[in-house]
Amino acid sequence: MTIVSVAPGWADPQWRATALDWVTGQLDRHGRRVTGPVEARQRPWSLVWRVPTDAGPYWFKANNPGTAYEAVLLAELPRSAPGRVLDPVAVDPARGWSLLPHGGPSLRDLAEPDPARWADVLVAYADLQRTVAPRADELVALGVPDQRPAALPALLADLLDDRAALLLDPGHDAPDTRTAAGDDGDGAGSDDGGLDAATYERLRAYQPRFAEDCGRLADTGIPASVQHDDLHDGNVFAADGYRFFDWGDASVAHPFGTLLVTLRSVAHTYSLPEGDPVLLRLRDAYLEAWTDRHDRPALREAAGLAVRVTTVSRALSWRRALATTDPTRAEYADAVPGWLGELFAPMPV
Repeated sequence: MTIVSVAPGWADPQWRATALDWVTGQLDRHGRRVTGPVEARQRPWSLVWRVPTDAGPYWFKANNPGTAYEAVLLAELPRSAPGRVLDPVAVDPARGWSLLPHGGPSLRDLAEPDPARWADVLVAYADLQRTVAPRADELVALGVPDQRPAALPALLADLLDDRAALLLDPGHDAPDTRTAAGDDGDGAGSDDGGLDAATYERLRAYQPRFAEDCGRLADTGIPASVQHDDLHDGNVFAADGYRFFDWGDASVAHPFGTLLVTLRSVAHTYSLPEGDPVLLRLRDAYLEAWTDRHDRPALREAAGLAVRVTTVSRALSWRRALATTDPTRAEYADAVPGWLGELFAPMPV
């Protein structure tokens, strides 16, 4: 399967009719009948329909060209990790379309009173990554972004040349007098949400160190795998075991990068500071899957490196998601420089 970038056109009545015909036909093949109008939620990177049927809701998703590879993952992951993701009703990777059954409540829906359950979630997720790792090259060949440590230095250099994505004034090259870190310490502090010039220069100067860190991460010998890159409580189904969904930010990368978003999300939900013992226990529960070949201190060091370099992966995933002419992209545009500036911020572990 290969991905062909096609402009979304989601507001076009003909596009909507074609998509609805596809959804109806796929459900019909599975003995399901649409019973009412779809409910739509649109973002710059995707259109999602809740489709009512005589067997409960189903979910149609159309990705924009920058995230269309999600359909590839939805087709491929059930083959490698059955039970860890939903079995799709149908996928069309060329158009970036997918149709999924309802997955039940998410962890967020359950509103757990403490974060202990995340230990089991991370064990299940580590199992998925270990299972999928042998197919890393195949997934890249199918169109999943390659953000493995060896690729990241060049990707960072390319991103730093993308002044529009970083919301930098194209005519302003010199550092200004603003601090390199905003009030929240995320390293991005310009008034319009873009990188301030001092942080931009700091990032350029940091490139050799970043390449060194990526090299150290690659040298750990821990195989790359699918890396969700947005694994929080809203993207984990909690009925009948744990199943992971919403793969539109994913890449093939160092697996431990997952911990950046996951542990930050847990810390935010439960008001935990960086380095809290709860976060360290969750990190160690996740890393346990790799202790058959690596000692724990080495795994913890690799996790620290992976969490930091994955800030660049997050910026790259947002740039892909916002590669669209949808005017609402402006609401999210500061995510690209915001995540890049996080390279210098405190990490959760």
